[in-house]
Amino acid sequence: MKDTATPIPGSGLSSASPTVHDEPGISHPVDASNPNLPETDHAKAKSAEKNEPNDEDDGEVPSSQDDDVLIVDWDGPDDPMDPKNWSYKKKWAATAIVSAFTFISPVSSSMMAPASEQIAGQFGITNSSVIALLTSVFVAAYAFGPLFLGPLSELYGRSRVLQVANMWYFAWNLGCGFAQNEAQLIAFRFLAGLGGSAPLSIGGGVLGDLWRPEERGQAIALYSLAPLLGPVIGPACGAWVAERSTWRWVFWSTTIADGIVQLLGLFFLRETFAPILLEQKAERMRKSMDPEKAQTRQIRTVFDGADRHWKHIVKKALIRPFVLFYHEPIVQLLGLYMAFVYGTLYLFLTTIPSIFEGVYHQPVGIAGLHYFALGVGLTGASQINARMLDKVYKHFQAKNGGVGKPEYRLPSMVPGAFLLPAGLLITGWTARPDVHWIAPDIGIALVGAGTILNFQSIQTYVIDAFTLHAASALAAVTFFRSLAGFGFPLFAPAMYNALGYGKGDTILAAVSILIGVPAPFLFWTYGERIRHASKFARQSIGR
Repeated sequence: MKDTATPIPGSGLSSASPTVHDEPGISHPVDASNPNLPETDHAKAKSAEKNEPNDEDDGEVPSSQDDDVLIVDWDGPDDPMDPKNWSYKKKWAATAIVSAFTFISPVSSSMMAPASEQIAGQFGITNSSVIALLTSVFVAAYAFGPLFLGPLSELYGRSRVLQVANMWYFAWNLGCGFAQNEAQLIAFRFLAGLGGSAPLSIGGGVLGDLWRPEERGQAIALYSLAPLLGPVIGPACGAWVAERSTWRWVFWSTTIADGIVQLLGLFFLRETFAPILLEQKAERMRKSMDPEKAQTRQIRTVFDGADRHWKHIVKKALIRPFVLFYHEPIVQLLGLYMAFVYGTLYLFLTTIPSIFEGVYHQPVGIAGLHYFALGVGLTGASQINARMLDKVYKHFQAKNGGVGKPEYRLPSMVPGAFLLPAGLLITGWTARPDVHWIAPDIGIALVGAGTILNFQSIQTYVIDAFTLHAASALAAVTFFRSLAGFGFPLFAPAMYNALGYGKGDTILAAVSILIGVPAPFLFWTYGERIRHASKFARQSIGR
């Protein structure tokens, strides 16, 4: 059997290692040439190198412990089966499908906001916090879904879990349109949100499987725009649906759109997770092997380990995000700031109708169009940043002798840290009947621009800083940002009723300046020192 199995250190194993996400329970291959390895890892790598085959081994590598064990890996660093070696057409097709999944779920999260008063009238809801809860409970599920969907994707593969979770979302979102009381609607919304959270937690893993670090910027820019643009498009469409039809069509229309995305996913989203792909390769080898040999020779992949059991994977994935948040200053500060930014976004999504319907007395459909101001800021800044992320990274990498650092992702966070509070102040103090409505729209657009610049910079920094543990680091950040997205809209009505838009947004702007403005400068100066002292963050090496 030729080209079926390759040696642990000698056949491009580094190409098989997931670049972005930590895989609980996976035994990662060790590269003896890496100068940053501890002595124990060097010893393991050197020991493994003794098993390197000669030219007559035909790619089959006996284990050092058992001559009847074959180790299955990619057929060298250029193996076309490795997702990182797929054509750009296939990579972008998968990226587009994952981004579509990531877009449609947040559309549902906020599309019912303009229809919430209509729903409240039908179900007799008078408490403003309960009315806000109808919208934000969907986002609460975003905090908990990734904790078990992530581990499931490591057991059964990215594509399978993404699509099954989306079908779960499809069913419960459809059910929301048939809800007969507020309890049913809240429960159905939460269950739909659990399924809708899958692309937020697994999508980053797909991008890590597909793209190398120097190629990753544009893909992440598209992927990270989706969950922010979705909540903008949703309410704008929902306002017209609610005005021209019944609130139930808010849910039925998103279900139809999700069905189209699901069909595309069935045809174009292939599996990208290296351990699953190599296990499929090993299974084909077992089936093709002579039955007598199959009984005596063990075939396993380079990722297989004694701890790759579902109980271990789930336990590790559940605990590590909180361990990271407790121990890592990077995750603490950036996670706190991202939670604030995400919470502010959802606070805006629920208060835009009250500004333009209450202050400017515009009808529901017209007031919904102002969500596009947020979309203009999000999309415009994202398009500029998508073209700059990789260019800026490569510029500083070249100045540093070809050695890349996660800190080279931070420059785009600087304008974002200033645009966000500026937008908050402009929106708050111009939302008055005597000021033209274009003024708060300008502020809203600046909030959108600041949000996406911060969002993309933080995500790429965390991914680059926690290469092997990025899944857990992002899970920690996602958990707390989703709780903020759930909680902020609940206190917004009381805050604005007590303080007004000017003072209320000034408080938010002050918090934004306090947390956000120092962050990029602190991590630019001290980020590398923090990473070198970290148990989880990888040390920067040249690429």
